[in-house]
Amino acid sequence: MTKQLGIGPGGGMKARARAANTAIYIALAVLAAIWITPIAYLAISSFRAEKGAFLDGYVMPKGYTLGNYVRLFTDTAQFDYPRWFTNTLIVAVFSCIISTAFVLMVAYALSRLRFRMRRPIMNIALVMGMFPGFMAIIAIYHLIKIIGLDKSLVALVLVYSAGAGLGYYIMKGFFDTIPRALDEAAIIDGASRFRIFWQITIPMSRPIITYTALTAFMAPWVDFILASVIMKDNYQNYTVALGLFRMLERENIYSWYTVFCAGAVVAAIPIAILFVIMQKNYVEGVTGGAVKG
Repeated sequence: MTKQLGIGPGGGMKARARAANTAIYIALAVLAAIWITPIAYLAISSFRAEKGAFLDGYVMPKGYTLGNYVRLFTDTAQFDYPRWFTNTLIVAVFSCIISTAFVLMVAYALSRLRFRMRRPIMNIALVMGMFPGFMAIIAIYHLIKIIGLDKSLVALVLVYSAGAGLGYYIMKGFFDTIPRALDEAAIIDGASRFRIFWQITIPMSRPIITYTALTAFMAPWVDFILASVIMKDNYQNYTVALGLFRMLERENIYSWYTVFCAGAVVAAIPIAILFVIMQKNYVEGVTGGAVKG
């Protein structure tokens, strides 16, 4: 009888498993709603016809328009968003390339090579990585000013790229999963270290390279603190994050808030496209290794 009713030991375990799965799905749905709501509100506000940062007594806009996006790219006398977007793209692309190259070289050296100062270097890098970058921001600014690169895009690229090697931990862990037997076989065949790195290690490391490149690209795209200190009042070299913040100042927020929302949506598009294109490799880089099974 208990077997027919499905309340035996096996049935009870399945029922508990289904209940647990349902609870997990509900919790994930709630978290997704909490995460998506601000983004949806921002996107809706970017099409809002009413001005101002707040709606008086209602939630959804009463009118919609594309004028905010048109104004974003045409009304550049006070806020030159197209130039800021171009500046940010230039800085992000060059920082991504340089940072990824630095991390690749440091991670490979610490994973595959054995030298006297290897362990102390790893320990020092670990300790230095624990300190937030903005703690040294004033010293960084003065150094950049001494060499005459303050308020320039080159300075931003240098700042975002210079310390990239300290973030070698994840890529080194990935390199550690690549069998050393491959390197040894290649050395026996006469391959140099550079050839092993270029023809064996890099092709097998596409997932983690994708992950590193994405994070290196995002850092300058969303950063505000470093850009604000280095650029100061150089309006023409503002990045998107710094420029959008100016739209929210007291004297601008009423007439520019919906345009700010449009600018935030446009700024999110390149990141979203990159994640969609590289999603498979990105997930593998975060969760997997070079060898499975």
